[in-house]
Amino acid sequence: MDFNFMKFISILIPMTLTSAAPIISASLGGLFSERSGVVNIGLEGLMMIGAFAAATATVLIEGSLGAISPWIGILIGIIAGGLVSIIHAYVSINLRADQVISGTAINLLAGGITIYLAQIIFHQQRTKAFLYGIKKQNIAGLSNIPVLGDMFFSRIHITSYLVIAIVFVVWYVVYKTPFGLRLRAVGEHPGAADSMGINVYKMRYIGVILSGMFAGLGGAIMVLTQDIQYTYATIHGTGFIALAALIFGKWHPIGVLGAGLFFGFSQALGIIAYQIPFLSKLPQEFFWAFPYILTIIALVLFSGKSVAPRAVGKPYEKGER
Repeated sequence: MDFNFMKFISILIPMTLTSAAPIISASLGGLFSERSGVVNIGLEGLMMIGAFAAATATVLIEGSLGAISPWIGILIGIIAGGLVSIIHAYVSINLRADQVISGTAINLLAGGITIYLAQIIFHQQRTKAFLYGIKKQNIAGLSNIPVLGDMFFSRIHITSYLVIAIVFVVWYVVYKTPFGLRLRAVGEHPGAADSMGINVYKMRYIGVILSGMFAGLGGAIMVLTQDIQYTYATIHGTGFIALAALIFGKWHPIGVLGAGLFFGFSQALGIIAYQIPFLSKLPQEFFWAFPYILTIIALVLFSGKSVAPRAVGKPYEKGER
């Protein structure tokens, strides 16, 4: 079996970027929520909601809007994720319920309601296949760069670089703006923030809703770049990998970017590792399990060294110190 290393890398890197984009987006959502002090285990379910909404919108409008329909689908996915996250915000912030249980309920709700709505709208337990997803393309000019152009700027989904750009915007917002300072304050010392006139409930609502919007974006990108329709198995654990990337990245946007690329690499390698001669004889099940094995290993090695925001997971009652 002939093995061309450069050709292998030129396939692996675009696949890594495609796999990493939904993970990074959902992790950024988790960052906003947990930096505000609210654990969001429901990223998986919010990604399902975003993916279903995006796929459904794309199918329903592509006949009249053609190639721009997936971009409108992404917008609908973002909105849907944000709206559903309000449930988690209300239960966690106003009712002061257990945030892990609330997030788990979102995951269970999303799995059931998306299939239920698909049955109503499409008369089957999945959406219809869409014609216009986010297509791979070459980036004009950059794709002609020798060696690097073929690896990083050819046959890629533009959404991958869009998400990477968003990482740096989030870094600036969280660490360089008054809003980011308030967000981090209510996640570390909500009582002190409250005494300084910061509305803890409002900031936490914003953090949770942003988490839903980013998770919805991740789900929408995932279904529109890696599939042709939404099914119950479309997200297949990516939301939980995003949570691992958040911990691995130490609740920092740049760390999340690195962790997301690492997990995206593990997913991409799991798909095409059979092309490597000394791995080709391993059973296919090994490659399917590979991303999840690396996730567990990364959590075991790094979770103990990660320090979460001090008040994360702790309900706040006005007047507490």
